[in-house]
Amino acid sequence: MKLQQLRCIHEVVKNNFSISKAAEALHTSQPGVSKQIQLLEEEVGLHIFLRHGKRLVGLTEPGQHVYKRISEVIREIKSIKQVSDEFSHSNAGELTIATTHTQARYKLPSVVQAFMAKYPDVKLNIHQGNPTQVTDQVVKGEADIGIATESISQNEKLFCLPCYTWNRCLVMPAKHPLAKEKSISLTKLATYPIITYDYAFTGSTIVSKVFHDAGLTPNIVLTAIDADVIKTYVNLGLGIGLIAQMAYDVKRDHG
Repeated sequence: MKLQQLRCIHEVVKNNFSISKAAEALHTSQPGVSKQIQLLEEEVGLHIFLRHGKRLVGLTEPGQHVYKRISEVIREIKSIKQVSDEFSHSNAGELTIATTHTQARYKLPSVVQAFMAKYPDVKLNIHQGNPTQVTDQVVKGEADIGIATESISQNEKLFCLPCYTWNRCLVMPAKHPLAKEKSISLTKLATYPIITYDYAFTGSTIVSKVFHDAGLTPNIVLTAIDADVIKTYVNLGLGIGLIAQMAYDVKRDHG
């Protein structure tokens, strides 16, 4: 079993089962890729790919398990190369951060700016998703670190550290009946339509629990993963927005 055989299978799947694209990515010929796949299938005694004539159209059931292991091997090889690069260039390398839109948009810009100023030779990749997706990317080794809400700490495969605490705030049009209120009770808030984060975000679960503990049911009419999207629909008068306070800009959002 050779590393090039594993790379061929990995690239074919990555390129939607196109041998020509896999060959291009590996800087080799199509017959060369086909031969490497054939040799590995013969060695393990399994058909890894589903075929329609000469075309590869998918993975067989055992092929799915083989591909999963191959992906792990490829990731480990990349990590070994990264270690080598980091030791030969102590201030160079690549860092992938998985985080939510709110963190990437409102909290990380100044941090990233400072990091890049200190480590100009480090390439940064920022992957956005909900907390579940952030967790999955870190667990699978697709990201080096994850920054999200407290839900990621529930995964036993991760070591988590608190970064900071944040609060939520209500946003509404200036002419909304509640805009002049000095304080708004949960009871009063529950009588109005609410626009907030998608349920994949822990914050939404906590909000629902707060209402539930008070014997109330929030009237959540719309959810989104992006605070800017929430504010857009609030401006249309579709409801009161419940967002992370960091996503509210006094100058830009006022009025």
